[in-house]
Amino acid sequence: MPEKLIAKFPEIEWITDVGVRHKTVAAFQEALSLGGWTLDDLDRIPFTLIIPNCKVSLLTHMRAVVQTSMKIADVMDATYNEFFRIDRDILVSGAVLHDVGKLMEYTETEKGFVKSHNGKIMRHPFSGAGLALKHGLPVEVQHIIATHAHEGDGAFRSPASVIIHHADFINFEPLRDLLK
Repeated sequence: MPEKLIAKFPEIEWITDVGVRHKTVAAFQEALSLGGWTLDDLDRIPFTLIIPNCKVSLLTHMRAVVQTSMKIADVMDATYNEFFRIDRDILVSGAVLHDVGKLMEYTETEKGFVKSHNGKIMRHPFSGAGLALKHGLPVEVQHIIATHAHEGDGAFRSPASVIIHHADFINFEPLRDLLK
């Protein structure tokens, strides 16, 4: 299944550290399994439940966040390279997995996609960070997942986490405002 996941989500191959890439894929696959989803479901699961009948899939959103994050990192590295450099493997792994917890937060019923029991108790930043920890991903990736959403407001965010936080909201707020 790793090859099939990478075929659906080719940005995963942007992770050059083979160990980080394998752990990222393993965490993603476990989230699919725990949520009871298939790879094909990634094209149907909405990226948010806030937009009624959202037609933008979770996979489309996740890929857009990875791509947006890389573009932002390009500019930041070129502009601020004397202060810091963005570790692209950490950035891409964190972007790929930033919403992976939604695979456990959502379920599908006869009424459509809704919050699962797990999702009502624990939002995706927490469940996603837990999976990253379980699969041995670097603490920097866990940090990105845990702080990318409002749960990270007021807390320290690394430069990579700031990038993914904003890339996520850039790919959410305009759609929320236009499609609601």
